[in-house]
Amino acid sequence: MEILALGGAGAMGAVAVRTALDIPGVEKIVVADRDLGTAQDLVRRLSGGRVALGALEVDVTDEAALRAALEPVDLVLNTVGPYFRFGLTVLRAAIETDTHYLDICDDWEPTLQMLQLDEEAREREVCAVIGMGASPGISNLLAAVAASELDAVHDVYTAWPVDVGGSGEDTEGKSQLLGPDGRPTAAAVHWMEQASGTITGVGGGRLVETRPLSPVSLELPAGQRGTAYSIGHPEPITLQRTLKPSGSALNLMVIKPWTVAYLDTLRRDMDAGLLTREEAAQAFAVPGLRRTVRSGFKALRLRGPGSLPPFFAAVTGERHGDLRTVLARMNLDGPQSHPIRNALRDMACITGVPLALGMAQVIDGSARRPGVHPPEAVIEPGRFFAGLGVALGCADGISPYLVEQKLLP
Repeated sequence: MEILALGGAGAMGAVAVRTALDIPGVEKIVVADRDLGTAQDLVRRLSGGRVALGALEVDVTDEAALRAALEPVDLVLNTVGPYFRFGLTVLRAAIETDTHYLDICDDWEPTLQMLQLDEEAREREVCAVIGMGASPGISNLLAAVAASELDAVHDVYTAWPVDVGGSGEDTEGKSQLLGPDGRPTAAAVHWMEQASGTITGVGGGRLVETRPLSPVSLELPAGQRGTAYSIGHPEPITLQRTLKPSGSALNLMVIKPWTVAYLDTLRRDMDAGLLTREEAAQAFAVPGLRRTVRSGFKALRLRGPGSLPPFFAAVTGERHGDLRTVLARMNLDGPQSHPIRNALRDMACITGVPLALGMAQVIDGSARRPGVHPPEAVIEPGRFFAGLGVALGCADGISPYLVEQKLLP
């Protein structure tokens, strides 16, 4: 297959491209980016192997140029964000040009819009997998693994680390929030978007609107307990369709009290119209004294993550009439140099590698089902996690995730 890596010269796109070079069935990769020079530099660094490489200048806001880039290829990897601005545009163009599609969309609003294109994609026999990154992506597949241990699902919580556990201080640090020019990155603007206004979660088995940054206290298997905080993300929307929980579903941040307090201060200012999303992202990367003082008092009243694992899915439900919680978590057991722990410190790696591994299942046909799908609907978890362990450097016989359970009264 010929692959178009849209945004492929960016941090996450470049990781996906490097990983895709080893995937059977990939014959050519065109690295497409609005910065042609950066795309050409990546092609020069990666050339010389089995897969042919090319570079192309594309601005996704130019509809004609976007369609011209999509028409000659078989599949597009879309890493152009923020997705609340560009996701729907690129997916619609891919469907209209009969191009299979994968992305790392982590915005809940365009997720709802893109799922509405399912019928059109099926009619054109296009397979689109949205949210095939870390969260969503790995998180969805962890939830699917946990839910497979149950006969009926009640509640589903997915969680990712901000400044705790394996993430290190830089997972959402300045290198992720600010670009080389000192301006907020697409990931930073996305984060502020998902931390403000209202978000969509699941309550009583139905999609509901709720406030972000709400505390959720959890007691998990093996005595792991603590408080995490809600954030807007696609997981509740897609897991409501696939796992059909009868209770609640939310995506959570495992985050320190001061950090969430400062984020909540920015949320209030955004909701009051005092800050744009871009200004809030800048203020998060470079905290101001006045907001820091305001946040300090709030942080004293908040509960922390305790012993919660940093990256997990927790599913509560029934098995053979017993109520239990099943926890599927990334395997961070072992030294600080554990490969999974290292990967969680590198957002580009932990996002770009899953995108390429998901593509592998589309290329060989095992996940190539026409329509618009979340990862858990078409990606086989066992094969995905086996590939993830190899790609991240786990030792033979060491799983990149662990499953733990406990019975509930």
